[in-house]
Amino acid sequence: MKVLPLFSLVTLCLLSLYSCAEKEAKKPQKPNFLFIMSDDHAYQAISAYSDHLIQTPNIDRLAKEGMLFRNASVTNSICAPSRATILTGKHTHINGKIDNHNPFDTTQVTFPQIFQKAGYQTAMFGKLHFGNNPKGVDEFMILPGQGHYINPDFITQKGDTTITGYVTDIITDMSLEWLDKKRDPNKPFFLMYLHKAPHRPWWPRVDKFKEYTQKTFPLPETLFDDYSNRGTAAKTAEMNLLYHMEYSHDSKIWPETIEEMGNVVPIVQNTQANIYNEFNRANEAQKQEYKPIIDAINEDFRQKWPSMTDKEKMTWKYQRYMQDYLGSISSVDDNVGRVLDYLDNNGLAENTIVVYTSDQGFYLGEHGWFDKRFIYDESFKTPLLVRWPNEIKPGTTEEEMVQNLDFAQTFLEAAQISAPADMQGESLMPLLKGDSAKWNREAVYYHYYEYPSVHMVKRHYGIVTKEYKLAHFYYDVDEWELYDRKKDPKEMNNVYDDPAYAEIVKELKEKLAQLRVKYKDSKELDDKYIEQSKKY
Repeated sequence: MKVLPLFSLVTLCLLSLYSCAEKEAKKPQKPNFLFIMSDDHAYQAISAYSDHLIQTPNIDRLAKEGMLFRNASVTNSICAPSRATILTGKHTHINGKIDNHNPFDTTQVTFPQIFQKAGYQTAMFGKLHFGNNPKGVDEFMILPGQGHYINPDFITQKGDTTITGYVTDIITDMSLEWLDKKRDPNKPFFLMYLHKAPHRPWWPRVDKFKEYTQKTFPLPETLFDDYSNRGTAAKTAEMNLLYHMEYSHDSKIWPETIEEMGNVVPIVQNTQANIYNEFNRANEAQKQEYKPIIDAINEDFRQKWPSMTDKEKMTWKYQRYMQDYLGSISSVDDNVGRVLDYLDNNGLAENTIVVYTSDQGFYLGEHGWFDKRFIYDESFKTPLLVRWPNEIKPGTTEEEMVQNLDFAQTFLEAAQISAPADMQGESLMPLLKGDSAKWNREAVYYHYYEYPSVHMVKRHYGIVTKEYKLAHFYYDVDEWELYDRKKDPKEMNNVYDDPAYAEIVKELKEKLAQLRVKYKDSKELDDKYIEQSKKY
């Protein structure tokens, strides 16, 4: 046997060690995740989608440097159910969080728990909406319930606290502090950065409030919709700007102004909430900044309202709505820029997947409405922008039908973690990597439950493809609606009974029945949740 000299043995050992080190260096690095979600942020209020209302240059960066989805949607357009679907990767009829009232089953596994178990450092700051002890999160500071804009309260692992300032800035400060001082640089991270804004009642930061009350915005084409050629659900929903948006709570009219005027019509049924619910959270210095702006709004209302026509009143309320809503979004955009800049300046951007989305869409005066809930586009569709350097081609637009149902599985696959078999979505990885041939979804499923309740949007479920939308409204009605999404993008004409669409109706009903089976939904579950909702 030939014996190698000592020098050769040492050389071989060194070469072997170098080879192992080289292989380790080439081993794929786990990506970090920054998941940014706002509350009720309409895609129409992101300039990457449409620049007719507002400029959002920081959120737009994600579209320029990554991918913008034009057909992203939710499975149930209401806050807590949407968040439960994102966390579990399951439809609301499976995870049980069908509305804002029924409790969430906390025994379910959520994707942060899976990330934590796989060695990720996890954190959550901002609005969760339900529960006060999120699972799978190493550190959290979350708003109780809906939370407040001014001097908000937070639930933390060390006890509840109130922080002076504006909620959007505070949530960002928390997130940046965690990234800068509390993050373990030796671990990949998953940071959930969750804004309250622009949820109702819309309160901009005082500088934005002052700026945006001086702005005027273009009216939606369908602002004065009379709901002809639509079904009962659209005609009976209670989210019309003129008749249902509250003077004090929403438009910032002092109760004293309304009392002084004596005859403010139309009469809007007020909740117990009014402007003071938020205003009285401010300290004296903050009140002195807000009050002159609110007083100016009130003087304009006092002078103009009595002589206005209904159309003029609707327009006045629309402008007030947009001023506050968009002013709130402007702060979100500024703060998203702060976090993106931090990633860039600290060498984290290249290996961090950044996602921007909302828990659902929102009406910005289209069809005369505010709020969400319907399967109609402004409510059903949601913004989705994803940046992943070196993986996603910058400036890409994606038209495929995707849902918030898909987020959990997408994140897990990107992190090279196996997803539980009972998750119901599909990983978006083929689309993110430009391999659309591996994507075969043609339709998505939607189901809304919270009725009878605030805004009175009837229960309904449906199927949506790129071309058509078929919905079944049930409980106290039995009505079907079909919309041709290509010919009627504003969804003004229900063509369900049009003979020209008879074959399409038949085909979509069959596909809808198949989706109900695929996602384990049924008439029995519909009835179960009707009975269950009577308890809450």
